[in-house]
Amino acid sequence: MTLTMGDRLKELRQQRSLSQEIVAQSIGITRSAYSHYEINNRQPVYETLIKLAAFFEVTTDYIIDGDARGAESPFAADTFEIIRLLNTMDEDKRKVSIDKMLDAIRES
Repeated sequence: MTLTMGDRLKELRQQRSLSQEIVAQSIGITRSAYSHYEINNRQPVYETLIKLAAFFEVTTDYIIDGDARGAESPFAADTFEIIRLLNTMDEDKRKVSIDKMLDAIRES
C-alpha cells in the first residue's frame, strides 16, 4: 500500500506522540488546516511544507513522496526553532535578524 502525504504526516506526528494542535501551533497554522493535510483534503503551500519538514526533521521529498533517502533532514536540529522565532517577530525585527544571520554567515 502506498502512503499518501497525509498518511506520512499522520505517521510522523503519531511517532512523536503529538496532537494535531501541537503540530499546528508549532508551525503557525490552525489545527483545522493541519487536519485537512492529514486527511488529504488539502495540500500545504510551499512555506508550510518547509516548516513541516523542519518540524519533523525530515526532507520535503520524504513528506511529498515518501522518498526514504530523504527520511533524515539536512537541517540542523535548531533550524525549526529559528523559523519559529522568525515567524513570531514583526516584519522589522525579522529583517534585522535575517540581516544579522547573513552577516554572521559571510564572516565565517
